[in-house]
Amino acid sequence: MRGTGYGSHGVSAAVALVNAVTGGGDDSAAALRALLREHAFFWREFEDADADDFRRWGRALRPFFEAARLQDATALLNRLMLEVPMHPHLSDHEPHGLHMHYAPPSSRLPDRFRATTLMNLAELVVEHGLGRTGVCAAEGCDRVYADTSRAGRRRFCSEACANRTNVAAFRARRRA
Repeated sequence: MRGTGYGSHGVSAAVALVNAVTGGGDDSAAALRALLREHAFFWREFEDADADDFRRWGRALRPFFEAARLQDATALLNRLMLEVPMHPHLSDHEPHGLHMHYAPPSSRLPDRFRATTLMNLAELVVEHGLGRTGVCAAEGCDRVYADTSRAGRRRFCSEACANRTNVAAFRARRRA
């Protein structure tokens, strides 16, 4: 069985959704459909009426990325696990091969998305604590990130924010 693990599409999809909904991104129905496609979810099943469900989920996940204490993050995830219909089972379909699904097979796309992102974030916390998630360290940026790299040293939502911060620090040192 191929494990999904913290590096799976669910973590990056959660980050993208939170940033689209709460970080100044595009949370239109078309943008949400594109987000699902980019992160290997069954985007063709997305209906415009589902957009509000996805927006609510993005707002519900934001406090996880803002959590400063592991206890707060795990309490939030545990509460959400009680609210999201889950029924873990093995599934074998393209493009993923054999892997885990966390929602009942008959679930609507928003419920399957919630269950997958929730379980993948939980796996990330179990494996690495909160050291790989957070809000971008760049001044004026409130986008979130999750670091699934081996090094696990990320502090920014993007290379653009990291570069802008590093250039500003360099210029400040030169002026001093």
